[in-house]
Amino acid sequence: MNDVPVWTGPFDPEALPTELLTADRPCVVRGGFAHWPVVQAARRSDADLARYLMGLYNGVRIGLFQLEPSARGRVFYADDTLQDFNFQRFAATLDQVLSGLLGVAQHPEPPALYVGSTTVEAVLPGFMAANPMGFGRFDPLVSLWLGNRTRIAAHYDLPDNLAVVAAGRRRFTLFAPEQIHNLYVGPLDPTPAGQPISLVDFAQPDHARFPRFATAWAARQEVELDPGDAIFIPSMWFHHVEGLAPVNLLINAWWRQTPDHVDSPLSTLRLALMTLRDLPEKERRIWQHHFQHFVWEADADTWAHIPEAARGLLGPIDEPLSRQARAQLLNQLKR
Repeated sequence: MNDVPVWTGPFDPEALPTELLTADRPCVVRGGFAHWPVVQAARRSDADLARYLMGLYNGVRIGLFQLEPSARGRVFYADDTLQDFNFQRFAATLDQVLSGLLGVAQHPEPPALYVGSTTVEAVLPGFMAANPMGFGRFDPLVSLWLGNRTRIAAHYDLPDNLAVVAAGRRRFTLFAPEQIHNLYVGPLDPTPAGQPISLVDFAQPDHARFPRFATAWAARQEVELDPGDAIFIPSMWFHHVEGLAPVNLLINAWWRQTPDHVDSPLSTLRLALMTLRDLPEKERRIWQHHFQHFVWEADADTWAHIPEAARGLLGPIDEPLSRQARAQLLNQLKR
């Protein structure tokens, strides 16, 4: 195991360093957000945290996952068919969620309660003004994650991610994208929360079923974070997240370093599975060369021989050209 490197450069939470937000490796910021009022409230007590959040709450109902105690907090599939999940979904008010968390906080084997990926300003207007994060040219989506001792399976996100522990304690276990072969990722759909996840139970790995997992485990990076600490997770890095306290609150920001009109590569992956994977091997090799030529190794010389006005998608892609290409693709897919 390797420790996640700690950020040692200048740090201003209201003007986050560009070097941090564009890094290609994970990084921990110790105490960078300890001054946040929500962190100060959480450090006093869970009850003070609940009072602070309720002081900002606008009454909007939020999604809640509830797991039986037998799940031991692992948000996962219900069985080996991977068609259903081991949790129930409810719509609840924030006060109901907080009352539930505080009510089972001392229970030795409580049910797991988990609120995931809820847009902060949609339910807590004014939270970000009181607990600021400055992203400069980036426009992130900021979400909250609230629960008790839950375990979120290793998964990746397309955007870059800055996650701040506002209450409780969390353990992050990270894997570089190239470990995908060793993490035994499950189906693209259905998934518990939108992204494919590792099927390995990190608490009790089945090495007979998942023999390559030992290689990934040896290469992992791991860190435990206290209130006020943060972690930067680059795009597509796998991360397994555990809540280690009876009440845990995480505030995370997602952003992409590309313009909004650049579509998700995950769409390309789905199309590639539909159109390339099952080709005869000789044809797959041909298309591999095409992708090398047009995508992976492309530069200005690749299409310098084509008049600029005739380059289309081979030239710079702006929003109008992206819309046009998307419309053409949709028409082709309808056939």
